[in-house]
Order: sequence, then C-alpha cells, then structure tokens
Amino acid sequence: MKFTGTDNYVSTDDLSMAVNAAVALKRPLLIKGEPGTGKTLLAEEVAASLGMPLIQWHIKSTTKAQQGLYEYDAVSRLRDSQLGNEKVNDISNYIRRGKLWEAFDADEQVVLLIDEIDKADIEFPNDLLVELDRMEFFVYETGETVKAKKRPIIIITSNNEKELPDAFLRRCFFHFITFPDRETMQKIVSVHYPDVSKQLVAEAMEVFFEIRQIPGLKKKPSTSELIDWLKLLMADEIPDEILKNRDASKAIPPLYGALLKNEQDVHLLERLAFMHRRESRG
Repeated sequence: MKFTGTDNYVSTDDLSMAVNAAVALKRPLLIKGEPGTGKTLLAEEVAASLGMPLIQWHIKSTTKAQQGLYEYDAVSRLRDSQLGNEKVNDISNYIRRGKLWEAFDADEQVVLLIDEIDKADIEFPNDLLVELDRMEFFVYETGETVKAKKRPIIIITSNNEKELPDAFLRRCFFHFITFPDRETMQKIVSVHYPDVSKQLVAEAMEVFFEIRQIPGLKKKPSTSELIDWLKLLMADEIPDEILKNRDASKAIPPLYGALLKNEQDVHLLERLAFMHRRESRG
C-alpha cells in the first residue's frame, strides 16, 4: 500500500514520496516544518489511509524516554506490601507500559506518532536510539525482552525548537514540509470548506500571503490560522468587498486575532499603516 494523501489531507508528491520511502526503508520518518503545516495530522491520515491503528505519544518538556518504554511504580508496590496485598508477589503488576511498548506489542502493524520531539531534553532522542534501531528493549524488573511483533511505522515531528543529535538524525528519513504555495493552499481550503465562496477565498488568501511577506513578523500566520480565519469570515458573513477594497492605511485585517498571535506583530502592522498614512498625506 502506498500513501498518496486522503480526502481530508492534501499531500504533495514529495511528502507522499517521503512517507513511502520511510516505510520501504523501515526507518522513522522525521517531519519538520512551520507550526500549523499539518505535521501531526499527517500521522493521523497515514494511519487512516493504510488502515492501521494510530498510537500517539505527545512529548512535553518533562517527558523522559523511559516513559515511552515503561515505568516501574515502586511506591505503589511498597504501599501494597505494607498492607499485605498479595499483588506484591508479581512485580509485573507495577509495570506501566509506555507508548513504544504498546506499539511493539500490537498484533497488527500500527502507526506510532512521536509528536514534537524537540520539546524534550536534548538527550531524549539519543535515549531511544537502540530501541528504535533494534525494535526491542529489556525490562530490568521482570527480566523480559520486549520485541516488536510487527515493526510500527514511526512518524516523528519537530518544530525545530532545538537541534537533534546527529546519531539520531542518521537513523531517520527526513522531510521538511515547505509552506504551501497558493495552488496547494487552494486545495487545502477546498478540503475544509468545499462550498466556500471562491471570491472570498481569493481575497482572503491575498491578505494572508501579503501578511506572511511582511519582514519582521515574530510569527507568520500558518495554514491552520488561515483555515480558522476563513471559518470566522464565513460565520460573520464578512463581504468579499471588505477584503478586496481594504484601506491600506488600516493594515489590520478584520478578525485579525485568528491570524496574528502576539502584540508585537499587531503593533508592527499598526506602524506600517501609520507610515502609509503619513506617505499618503505627503
């Protein structure tokens, strides 16, 4: 089976090729790109397209690699031993399986998403090298070796918040999701809102790409923010003309809170509008 995108996800040819290459090579697929470009959604749609279950491991700054394998709850065992509970005789009662164990133990092939790996400590990726390479790990408390019944398709996402170790990168197939061009963006919008006014989309995208091109923006609006903005424009029944005939001296677009996510960028657009007004008077 080959991934070519789904009815809910527009996949470019190079992205589909990357997914299928990673599957063929039996290597984790490392996906980077701007926030909001559909990295996490990709794993969901790959699983749906290939008819496989999806196991998601969302990484936080406090997440340790060991948690993906298993955790031993020594405190609960100590408490049960003090209470005379017979459970203490079987140490496996206090082993909590992690997402990797869950994926390795599945009877059918699954898609495993390791989401936003760059949020964790710098040593996190290196701590998973052997397990992702050999598709097995050792449980010291019980003396068992857990081996993958079926090699999972592993998709790892990163927002580039920190550099990943070279040893980890060597074991991955890498793909960077470039920001969609207008044609691809049009297809993405059509997937979400098939009945939206073409004129509204055209004018909204004009404003959207103009904002993205403004130098000095702290956070450029992403695909997901354009989708949210269009939803609001439709809900509030904003006429196409308001966007088409917008006043350049009022650089802030209507319902800008869906596009701009910090006060610095709002102030930047306000300053540009002010400068435009001064030039117009001159």
